[in-house]
Amino acid sequence: MFAVKGNKVYTVDEVTKKDYLSQGYDITDDEGNIIERNPSCTVPYSEYEKVKAELEKLKKK
Repeated sequence: MFAVKGNKVYTVDEVTKKDYLSQGYDITDDEGNIIERNPSCTVPYSEYEKVKAELEKLKKK
């Protein structure tokens, strides 16, 4: 897992994940897919994914 914020990327484990989340980092897997968004994010990640999928669907039409 990685903690990502801007251009900073750190390798994290389950123990340090909470600390990085509280500092505003997103947690990603090895492929770069977001596992958990930082709690201070203004738009919930689930809502973002929903809108992104809808946009892709409309672009295909």
